Amino acid sequence: MSERLLVLVRHGQSEWNLKNLFTGWKDPDLTELGVKEAKEAGRKLKAQGLVFDVAYTSVLTRAQHTLDLILGELGQKGLPTSKDLALNERDYGDLSGLNKDDARKKWGEDQVLIWRRSYDVPPPGGESLKDTLARALPYYVQEILPGVLNGKRTLVAAHGNSLRALIMVLEKLSPEGILKRELATGVPIIYRLNADSTVASKLDLAG
Repeated sequence: MSERLLVLVRHGQSEWNLKNLFTGWKDPDLTELGVKEAKEAGRKLKAQGLVFDVAYTSVLTRAQHTLDLILGELGQKGLPTSKDLALNERDYGDLSGLNKDDARKKWGEDQVLIWRRSYDVPPPGGESLKDTLARALPYYVQEILPGVLNGKRTLVAAHGNSLRALIMVLEKLSPEGILKRELATGVPIIYRLNADSTVASKLDLAG
């Protein structure tokens, strides 16, 4: 039985991360730094001796570009890849495209903080973290996890909030715990799972 390997990577820095804008389902590409972060993620995975059987990503450019750059470093271009909006970033609705400082001026710092950091309060026209989990988790359980448990070495390149949904389950975090979990751009997290889908080991390749 081959190892049950699952690697999660948040996309590299995007143009809108740099500009401090709410991004959500908007589709900016990576910055120069984001490209470097993605390539570095690939080099780190290669240094670990990892190769993959399958990959998953969102329908957004920044995640797909990150995955492509990682696979390039691994010499695995052409790896079978599934793209699904279930792995998209949280939809920030009316906040999308706004500068975070401008949003605070418009709605007040406390209100914007609630939208950003509460578990189940969505911004106007958008999704809460709970809503994001509600679409990302079934996809993980039905589409990604069975392959991992069958020995398919799996790489997922997605977004801070959609990956939080997977991490919440993997690490058995509470809603409060997952809200506090920060994910750096372009940093792979390597999980090896037990047969019952619990985590046997975890390695964060930060630094």
